[in-house]
Amino acid sequence: MTIPFLPGYWRQPTAPRYSLLFAFPLLAAYEVLAFTLSHDAITGVRNGADVILKSTFLALGGRWGVVVFGVLLVGGGAVRVWRDTNANGPIRGGVFVGMLVEAVCYALVFGSIAGVLTSLLLGGLPLAIGQFARFDVATQLMISLGAGLYEELLFRVIVVGGLALAGRALFGWRPLAAGIFATIVGAVVFSLFHYVGPYGDAFRLPSFTFRAVAGVLFSGLYLLRGFGVTAWTHALYDIFLTIAGVG
Repeated sequence: MTIPFLPGYWRQPTAPRYSLLFAFPLLAAYEVLAFTLSHDAITGVRNGADVILKSTFLALGGRWGVVVFGVLLVGGGAVRVWRDTNANGPIRGGVFVGMLVEAVCYALVFGSIAGVLTSLLLGGLPLAIGQFARFDVATQLMISLGAGLYEELLFRVIVVGGLALAGRALFGWRPLAAGIFATIVGAVVFSLFHYVGPYGDAFRLPSFTFRAVAGVLFSGLYLLRGFGVTAWTHALYDIFLTIAGVG
């Protein structure tokens, strides 16, 4: 894919200086909205993946653990952006425009693709995917933003990345075999995550399969287009569902 005014665009979104900076507005918007609605960094309604990550640091170091998490998340990302910029040249704003166009397009077709694949797997069973119906619109939007950022961070970067690394290091698998294993297991874990906790959905095979398929698709998108495009695609897909539900 080559955009006339952005030669070599296709490779750029996976670079840290683009991928991480593109994801930063999601982080900022989610944290501001979540704090505004709950007035706290942990309690109140927040995205489940966010709660898992921060609760782990909270258990290890109390409130200072949450501070450490924030420093690692923002500071670690900033270091990677700085190193990538120094090594590979300045940042071009047009790349972010292309990434946003990509994310919007992927989000618009994502549900249809996942739905078709799920129907093929289940032999045409009807789908019924719950989507925050018990929350007001502002809370639904906040959860959608958190899903894009924190669920992709937890399930794609940490879980899938960790499983692939374990497959190579512990079992001596080749990268392809380790990647397939990590993607499938990570997709199952990602789907099961939606049925855990007080706000989890009731378990049903069609919705479980749909979310597992979505996990595989998000993993593929993450590998091909990087964290930033994947996070925005996930967030926008959930936001479009919220808007459709309100309408």
